[in-house]
Amino acid sequence: MLLATLNGGALSLMLSVGHRTGLFDVMGALPPSTSGEIAAKARLNERYVREWLGAMTTGGVVNIAPATQRFSLPAEHAAFLTRAAAADNLAVFSQYIAVLGSVEDDIVHCFRNGGGVPYSRFPRFHEVMAEDSAQSVVSSLESHVLPLVPDLTDRLTHGIRVLDVGCGQGRIVNRLASLYPSSRFVGMDLSEEAIARARAEAGRGGRDNVEFVVVDLSDFDETADPATFDLITTFDAIHDQAKPLNVLKGIGAALKPDGVYLMQDIRGSSHVERTSGTRSGRSSTRSPVCTA
Repeated sequence: MLLATLNGGALSLMLSVGHRTGLFDVMGALPPSTSGEIAAKARLNERYVREWLGAMTTGGVVNIAPATQRFSLPAEHAAFLTRAAAADNLAVFSQYIAVLGSVEDDIVHCFRNGGGVPYSRFPRFHEVMAEDSAQSVVSSLESHVLPLVPDLTDRLTHGIRVLDVGCGQGRIVNRLASLYPSSRFVGMDLSEEAIARARAEAGRGGRDNVEFVVVDLSDFDETADPATFDLITTFDAIHDQAKPLNVLKGIGAALKPDGVYLMQDIRGSSHVERTSGTRSGRSSTRSPVCTA
């Protein structure tokens, strides 16, 4: 099991490289090809592409024809590794391994001295999170997420006040703001970098019905304006909070009496005996929950 874990970790790093360089997308559209042909199509260095193909072949991701030294990405693998796979593209999530590994020294320091690791220490964290959000939420926002709440789209069309807590780079809020110009939207997040990108995107889209605020939500239970919002959303945000219960109490306070709270989050438990050894305990499955 431990050897499989080591191999899987190394393979995850190579999957991330394949996603970021576009190699999976290129191979998904090519017939069996040599490393030189793949590198030329992807506009990458052939030596590095050749080494990457070796790792992919050893890992069982890519096939090779020994007689011709041509590599191919099976269609059933491309269905889970290319951008064309949309919400099924698991290569997006492999990026988290590299992002999290880059702060190992900081984490070890915290083990010894306490404290925390700020978002600013995580390279590409919000970039990867935004890609994750676009794939797992934005892609199904209109078709699956909003219809979970009866009459919600009608209310948004007529105009309501909406808050997204832990909005990150604001892709969901900006999408909603463009879909429903009569509603007013607020996005809150701890990261100044993420909020700056959210504001920039809103500016490019010419949206004047959305506002983004840098907020530490640790004491949201005390600072939330009571009965302010018709709809509050959190997408993969509550489990990341330093004080999740305070955030949830603040959400309860900020909702109007007939308001709706729409949450999507990790299907896990702090009672580790319930998740240890299960698929949901090892990976992040997400579940939507609506409360009124």
